[in-house]
Amino acid sequence: LKVIAIDEQLRVIYEDNVHFDKDLPEFKTQGGVYIHSDRLTVTSPVLMWVKALDMILEKMKSSGFNFSQVRALSGAGQQHGSVYWKKGSIQILKNASSELPLHQSLKGCFSVSDSPIWMDSSTASQCRALEKAVGGAQHLASVTGSRAYERFTGNQIAKIYSQNPEVYKQTERISLVSSFAASLFLGTYAPIDYSDGSGMNLLQIWEKAWSQSCLDACAPGLEERLGCPVPSHSVLGPISPYYSQRYGFSPDCKIVAFTGDNPASLAGMRLEEGDIAISLGTSDTLFLWIQEPTPALEGHILCNPVDSQTYMALLCFKNGSLMRERIRDDCASGSWDEFSKALSSTVAGNNGNLGFYFDVMEITPEAVGIHRFNKDNQKVSSFPEEVEIRALIEGQFMAKRIHAEKLGYRVCK
Repeated sequence: LKVIAIDEQLRVIYEDNVHFDKDLPEFKTQGGVYIHSDRLTVTSPVLMWVKALDMILEKMKSSGFNFSQVRALSGAGQQHGSVYWKKGSIQILKNASSELPLHQSLKGCFSVSDSPIWMDSSTASQCRALEKAVGGAQHLASVTGSRAYERFTGNQIAKIYSQNPEVYKQTERISLVSSFAASLFLGTYAPIDYSDGSGMNLLQIWEKAWSQSCLDACAPGLEERLGCPVPSHSVLGPISPYYSQRYGFSPDCKIVAFTGDNPASLAGMRLEEGDIAISLGTSDTLFLWIQEPTPALEGHILCNPVDSQTYMALLCFKNGSLMRERIRDDCASGSWDEFSKALSSTVAGNNGNLGFYFDVMEITPEAVGIHRFNKDNQKVSSFPEEVEIRALIEGQFMAKRIHAEKLGYRVCK
């Protein structure tokens, strides 16, 4: 959990973090999560998140941070994760005693103690059922921006409803991680924003309203448990009195809707129409501002967090930096300098040599293995080292362009 405070000139005046494994060892997480024995189910303890918030605010308080100067706060949460509030919890949240850390007041508030998160891939049967119920994968993508994905929240809710109908019955509200965090500051249930809500397989991205056929396919009475979605830049209301009393926040401090981590990246990088950003991480993520998207079976279309009339497209490529590092080690003695020299020594287009490099099963497209083709389009088993390096880089970036264009992105000539 990270906090950053900025002044009106956007200068950073405070930052800090809480490390789940190290600072909250009592929850016994690894990387902030529990990987279950089936290796598919991945969850995080809800109370760990609440306790981390208590801890980070106490750290700020003891450092002398002046909470009374905070005019507004917002946040970003990992996409797709979900939190299940037990019946009656809203009263406990509203009336939490400022004498106690929040996690103590809320410890009995969750019908599901371990939240399913974005790493979970245990809902394959729910995904198939959802696609079938709404008329196929492409139709689901056309309505919600994505085909059915195992980590997406609608499918996670469907699993909880089918496996634990009693637990679902005891649940009065379902939050995303982002709207859950906003709820803690608001002192009441915060709505889900359009942008993070687009990663659920439940929101009609064109109408900005829940899709009744998707809701019905996942669980009964779901609309009332989700509440009405709102634009991502909505001011939700003033901060809960709990924070004024315990930390000295001004009662006028405004809570702005929280959103997902990917939409927040688009907003934070100040992308505008026609812009494209690529994050070169363990997985490569490409996201872009788009006016007229064409939802496809690969990639995601989300509502734009900055402008509710436009969209953002998101593509994830699993074979990112780990693949580049392997080729660097194999072809450039583990040196990025040598890798760069080899890349510069070859010409754009690589004399017609082309490669696709997937050490692990790729998301976009669904493929695995290393596939090399020479200028005559014949498959070959190897390339010279410098050709291999350029084939890797060009192949990765051409794939990004091709799949972005499929989602409606136009590369300017």
